Amino acid sequence: MSQGNGLGAVLLPVLLLLLVGFMFYSQRKRARVIQNIQSSLNVGDEVCTTSGLFGRITAMDELVATLEVSPGTFVRFDRRAIATKIEPSVGGGVSSGPGTSPEDAR
Repeated sequence: MSQGNGLGAVLLPVLLLLLVGFMFYSQRKRARVIQNIQSSLNVGDEVCTTSGLFGRITAMDELVATLEVSPGTFVRFDRRAIATKIEPSVGGGVSSGPGTSPEDAR
């Protein structure tokens, strides 16, 4: 029985260390992706904010991005609130991912 207790005493801390290591790795990877998105933002890009607001960047500085959400309507956002950059699709429209076209909403 002493072998079973010794293995359990070693295995539990090792598993906990692996779990914590994985959590740090995934957080660091997510931070790297966000940093890449933030550094690639330019005036004229279509973006989606963390709150789900879509718009086109019309002005930008180190801290604030101004988005045009409809013709003549401008909203200022902290640059860190921009979650994704929307890539234009081949057909000229904006693609925000699979299954999100206006036809799918009907």
